[in-house]
Amino acid sequence: MAGSHRAPRSGGRAAAREARRQQSRRRNQIIGAGAAALLVLGGGGVAAVNAFGGGEAQESPKPGAAKGGEQKDQNLLADAKVLIDGTAAKPLTTTGAWAVAGTADGSSAPDKSFVCQAQRFADPAGVRTWVRTFRNASTKDTAVQYVEVSNDPSAAGKAYTTITGWLSQCNTPQIRLVASYATQGLGERGVIAVFGTPAGKSNKYRMVSVTTAGQATMVLEHDSAAGTPPKPDGVLATASAGLKRICAQTGADCGSGTLTAKPSLLPTGEPAGFMAPIDLPVLPSVDKPWVSVTSGLRAGTGCEKIDLKKSKPTKSKAQTYVVPEADVPTEFGLDTTVYQFASPATATSFVSLIRKNVDGCQKTTSNATVKTTGSVTLSTVKGEAWKASYDTGGGKIFTYRIGIAATGSRAIYVVYPVLKELDITDTAFTEILSRAAERSATFK
Repeated sequence: MAGSHRAPRSGGRAAAREARRQQSRRRNQIIGAGAAALLVLGGGGVAAVNAFGGGEAQESPKPGAAKGGEQKDQNLLADAKVLIDGTAAKPLTTTGAWAVAGTADGSSAPDKSFVCQAQRFADPAGVRTWVRTFRNASTKDTAVQYVEVSNDPSAAGKAYTTITGWLSQCNTPQIRLVASYATQGLGERGVIAVFGTPAGKSNKYRMVSVTTAGQATMVLEHDSAAGTPPKPDGVLATASAGLKRICAQTGADCGSGTLTAKPSLLPTGEPAGFMAPIDLPVLPSVDKPWVSVTSGLRAGTGCEKIDLKKSKPTKSKAQTYVVPEADVPTEFGLDTTVYQFASPATATSFVSLIRKNVDGCQKTTSNATVKTTGSVTLSTVKGEAWKASYDTGGGKIFTYRIGIAATGSRAIYVVYPVLKELDITDTAFTEILSRAAERSATFK
C-alpha cells in the first residue's frame, strides 16, 4: 500500500435548520396557549415554559502541488510501518493483548473511521490517509488510528480544526460528551474527548485523541465498555507513541515536557455561554440528534417565582433544545437560561431566592408537589435540582425537572418537562445542570 493515495467517495449530512425553526414555532404557540389554561385551572399553578424536549472528498492535487506554492515531500509517511502496532497500543488497557485487525490506505479508507466523523477526509486536498484498526480479544475493546498527511503544516492545522469541530458539533444520535481535556506535551496541540452511550448495565465509551505535528494530523480512538468513564492516561500514552513515530519521519515538533490532560470543554458552535447538543442527555427511545434554537425568557413553572424586575440581571438569554426529527410530543425539549449579574454576590442571592421558593413551594402552592432530586457542589458551581408536579384538576398533572445554579456572577436555570417514557434520571439532570453552568463561562 505504498503511497496510500486518496480516492474520492460521496457523502453528506441532512440539514435541520428549517425543521428546527418550524418545531420551535409550533412548540411556542402550543405552550403559550397551554400555559394560559394552566394558570386558570391551577390556582397558582404552571406559568408558560418552553417544552423540552460532509461534503464530498475532492481529488488529491498532483505531486508537488503544495498549498501556497510551497514544494513539499509527497512521499511523507508513505509506508504503513509508521503506524503503531499491537505492542504500542498496550497502554490502552491493563489486561489482554492488542493486535492489528486491519490497515487501509486513502483508496480503501471507510467514510467514517472514528466517532462523529462528518466526511471521509478532514483535508480533502491532502496527500494521503492511513487507517489502522485494533482489537483486544480478552477485553473485547477496539481502537483505531487515523492519520492524515496534508500538503503543508498550515493545511494540517486546518484539518485539526475541522476534526475538533466534528467532535464539538457532533450530531450522532445516542451519544453524549462525557468529558474532554486539553493535552500538553503531545504534538503541537491536542485534545481528548470522551463520548458515552448507555448500554444496559454498563456504558459504551469512545475516547478520542486528536493532535497534529507538522504536515500530519492524527486521531486515536479507544472504544470500551465500563460502568464509569475511563481516564485519559492510556489514550494519552498510546497517542504519544504513535506521534513519535510520525515525528521521526517528519522532523516535526512532537511536544516536550510531561504528558498531561487537563479538563477543558471542547469549543462549540453555539451562542456563547450555552451548551452544545452533544452535551445533552441520551434517551433510549430518541434516536435522532438534538438541535438548538434561541427562545424567549420565561417566568418559570410556578414554584420558582422568577421576577427579573426585582432581581435586575444585567443581561439574560435563553436557548431551547429539541429533536425535530424524532417521533416525540411537541412538549419535548430542554430549556436553559443564563442570567448575568453585577457581582457574584448578586447572582448567589438570586439563586438562593429561587431555591427558597421551590423548597417551600408545597406550603405556598396548594396544587404543587416538590421533591429535591440532587445538588451541585463544585469548586465554582453551587446549585440544586428538583422534580415539581402541578395537579391542574381533571386528572391532569404536569411534571417538570427544575435546576438552578450559581457560578461566578452568573445564574443558570434549566427546565425539562417530564413526559411518558421520556424522562431522564436524577443524576443525568444534575449533570446537565453542571454542564450548563460550566458552559456559561463564555457568556457575553
